[in-house]
Amino acid sequence: MGFDLKEFITTVGYLGICSIVFAESGLFFGFFLPGDSLLVTAGLLASQGFFNIYILLIFLPLCAIAGDSVGYWFGNKVGPKIFQKEKSLLFDKRHLERAHSFYQKHGGKTIILARFIPIIRTFAPIVAGVGKMYYPRFLAFNIFGGIFWSDSMLLLGYFLGNVIGDVDKYLLPIIALVIFISILPPVIEHLKNNKGKLFARFMDIIQKYL
Repeated sequence: MGFDLKEFITTVGYLGICSIVFAESGLFFGFFLPGDSLLVTAGLLASQGFFNIYILLIFLPLCAIAGDSVGYWFGNKVGPKIFQKEKSLLFDKRHLERAHSFYQKHGGKTIILARFIPIIRTFAPIVAGVGKMYYPRFLAFNIFGGIFWSDSMLLLGYFLGNVIGDVDKYLLPIIALVIFISILPPVIEHLKNNKGKLFARFMDIIQKYL
């Protein structure tokens, strides 16, 4: 029997959804939790009367903002030491390095952009704390990003739930599409950064069979 996201969300309720959004937004062990798919599904369920959309629109951004702030505090207090930590059960240094690279490329707006990219979303505020980003500036990006990300995902799900009849039949394809779109940016970035290697590998394969 597979994992049923709808059943899970209705079971954990408001408190569970808020806790997941908080953890995934800034606690380094929360990177594996569902983010975009959770919010879209919560919006879908709100359109069906399982949740009050207004409660979700108010409290989930607050949880996202609080999660990022905790992530910043963690990075600020622990500092560069976390870059020296090797891979463990709940920590993979590569995730932090990816966030650091993304942050260097996009600057302060990373706090907003990272909201829409799994894993980067979790580690971006930690990297901001490690880099001693000016906190009022971080907080401004954090507030805007937290509201924009969580409410846009919720409203997308709520809209789809209202315009699609028998939305339960299409829940899995919708969630799959959301997950695909969310992982597309890092995949494209990876392909761009490694296009030379990929081309060389492709030529090796061609030459092998010529």
